[in-house]
Amino acid sequence: MAQPPPGSQDNLGQQHGSPHAVDASETARDSTTISSSSSTKHDEQPDIKGNARSSVVDEEKGQPAAGEDDENEETDNGPALRGNHDGVVGGAASDGHGSGKQPEDGVQGGLLARVRSRASTTRSKHFDPGPPPNGGVQAWIAVACTHLVIMDTWGVINSFGSFQTYYTQLLGRAPSDIAWIGSFQIFLLFFIGTFTGRLTDAGYFKHLLVTGTVLQLVGIFTTAQATQYWQIFLSQGVVMGLGNGCIFCPSLATVSTYFSTRRALALGLAAAGSATGGLVFPSIVRQLLPSVGFPWTMRVIGFVQLATLAVACVGLRTRLPPRRAGRLVEWSAFREPEYTFYAAGSFFCFWSIYIAFFYIASYSRDIIGLAYIDSLNLLLVVNGVGAIGRLLPNYIADRVGAINMYAIFALYAAVAGFSWIAVHNTVGLYVWSVVYGIAAGGIQSLFPAGLTSLNTRDLSKSGVRIGMVFTINSIATLTGPPIAGALITADNGRYLGAQLFTGVVLLIGMCFIICAKVSLGRSTGLGWRARV
Repeated sequence: MAQPPPGSQDNLGQQHGSPHAVDASETARDSTTISSSSSTKHDEQPDIKGNARSSVVDEEKGQPAAGEDDENEETDNGPALRGNHDGVVGGAASDGHGSGKQPEDGVQGGLLARVRSRASTTRSKHFDPGPPPNGGVQAWIAVACTHLVIMDTWGVINSFGSFQTYYTQLLGRAPSDIAWIGSFQIFLLFFIGTFTGRLTDAGYFKHLLVTGTVLQLVGIFTTAQATQYWQIFLSQGVVMGLGNGCIFCPSLATVSTYFSTRRALALGLAAAGSATGGLVFPSIVRQLLPSVGFPWTMRVIGFVQLATLAVACVGLRTRLPPRRAGRLVEWSAFREPEYTFYAAGSFFCFWSIYIAFFYIASYSRDIIGLAYIDSLNLLLVVNGVGAIGRLLPNYIADRVGAINMYAIFALYAAVAGFSWIAVHNTVGLYVWSVVYGIAAGGIQSLFPAGLTSLNTRDLSKSGVRIGMVFTINSIATLTGPPIAGALITADNGRYLGAQLFTGVVLLIGMCFIICAKVSLGRSTGLGWRARV
């Protein structure tokens, strides 16, 4: 039987209306039309298949996919492109009988799935949490947990006067030598702020919180075993200082992202933790040191910190998505005059604000003649009234501006520093402790509130901008108390030099804070009326 000539079967199929032939023909025409349309709009629509294949090849080579770095740029026709491409592949793969399906279609489907997955990942990285809630359960939990963190960091630091007097008697060292222990602890708390702040922005907040908690506990329990100067310096000054730095700046930066309109009050409530710790820890020392001795006194403090920091580790959560890209130091911030003036003013304020916390107990013993146990009562007073200085000024600051209140309290603290010279009896010392405690509490709580008010455009940079000023302040807190101790030693045990140093330096700090306020008023166009 004769065979039909080549191609005659196709022609016969077309003549008799074969459905397979018609489908194939229509598919070919559709493919030609789509191909022509794609080439016409080549400048408007990228080659999705080519990009998908290139993306997979790049991933297999360990290189980032093309366009993956441009995470912030998205075109409006992206979803339409994906829809058009899905239609092309779907049309080629679904011809009614499967005859038009090519082996490559499965690969293309896999590539599309990976492209969609990458797009979904990019969108999740850029999840917008919205504006600060200025309240809510999680926001106030963050405030409460940060209160506990500051209690275990600044509460111990503000109580160092009890250790200053005890270590001086135990070790027989000069006051300036003992002051290096506490000042180095504050130095590390502030100094590593640049690093911990940037790591917080990058999404490592929980890692820092857990690491800092472990270091804090190791430091306090090893201090309980220390009997020599270098051992106490290493455990309390270095290890606890590193732990403080890992948890303080990140916690403060996290709280600031939850608030905009009530930020000063929220930070004031959190900062009041130093007053809580300043009451709790000296009371523990006062009650236990004479009865159970130094080692078990420190262990009890350690158990209190273990319980409170465990709560903080569970309750504190970040609100903003991680900002992986970015510099360790935002040098551009120093091109803002208000930021630079504020950093300088804070440096001078913190250079002298802790001198009284370190030396008020020894002053009461050396000049007034109080016993060691009675001298600890002064620490309780100066720390207890500090709660007023942390809450009331911050409540007012939400209405008149945190920087405005910071300048006022810097002047207030400077006057209190000079008035210390006139204190010569027990009643006067208690009154002065109340006055100075409120002033110092205001300085410590208004400082972060004013600093965060300088960064309203990009809250994702709060950690690094706060940490940079913390690092600057670390030099001040490292050198301030030892300088005061050296002045006391040089003046044969008299405190006049340390008292003058306290007042003068705070006055200089106030001048720089006013300059920051003026500069910010000019940049906003509001001048002196600016509520900043």
